[in-house]
Amino acid sequence: MPALLALPTLLLACPSSPGTGDSAGVDDVLPETCEDGDTLFGRPSEATGLSDAECGPACACEGETWTAPEYDDADIAALRAWQLSAPYAPVLEDPYQAAAPDPLPADTVCGFVADDDQHYHLSTFDSAADADAAGARVTHTGGCGVCSTLEDLAVYMTQLDLTDPVRACGLEHMGGDPDEHVACLEALGFTTPCAWIWYWNTLNTQDQCLSECLAALSSPYNEPDGSLNPCLQCDEDHSGPVFKAVAGRTRRNTGVPNTICRPCGEVTPLVHRYP
Repeated sequence: MPALLALPTLLLACPSSPGTGDSAGVDDVLPETCEDGDTLFGRPSEATGLSDAECGPACACEGETWTAPEYDDADIAALRAWQLSAPYAPVLEDPYQAAAPDPLPADTVCGFVADDDQHYHLSTFDSAADADAAGARVTHTGGCGVCSTLEDLAVYMTQLDLTDPVRACGLEHMGGDPDEHVACLEALGFTTPCAWIWYWNTLNTQDQCLSECLAALSSPYNEPDGSLNPCLQCDEDHSGPVFKAVAGRTRRNTGVPNTICRPCGEVTPLVHRYP
């Protein structure tokens, strides 16, 4: 029942300028866009349903092959050492009770700005060029949100398959105390505000996609043709837009592969090593 975990699988096309050079946190210039090809982007596992020949952490981007880095323990520790200067407030009211906000322009980016030693803030910019001009480093495309923090980025990097643990939280606490459910998500490493949007996403997907997810309980994440199974597709359609608007960061708009494989055209090539 992968989408009962409310996996926020958001359809996000690559914008024209995700950021290059210093804005990406590396010295060498990164490509700006990736193109769909014969293989998908991800790190497949037994649960994926696709082989390494069908899905991998590399994409064709502007005529070259871009491969997502593998981040080691030192990289993760460096991310977690940074502290957000003004933490987000928890999302205590269900954002799915209102209409999904209109998508931001395609060139919008979320920028990391160092305030002082190990403190930073996040700002939404109209473009990567605007972020560069302000001395910011692009940390993902789209606007900033409650999951845009480097602490939440570290969770996405270390938990390649969030399906099982998030689903377990949803099933264990279905119809129960919201605070206990959120605590289960926090135990995965999420910040409290990010855990809350995952919680609301879980409830919405349970409400909108229960029959599809029950039917797909033992199904691989990807169909043989590379598409999502019906449960994940339902989650994408019904829960994705609001999650994207509130959370900000997703694996795809961050360039982090996971066990659900995606077309390369939905991936933003970024490297996350911050000075």
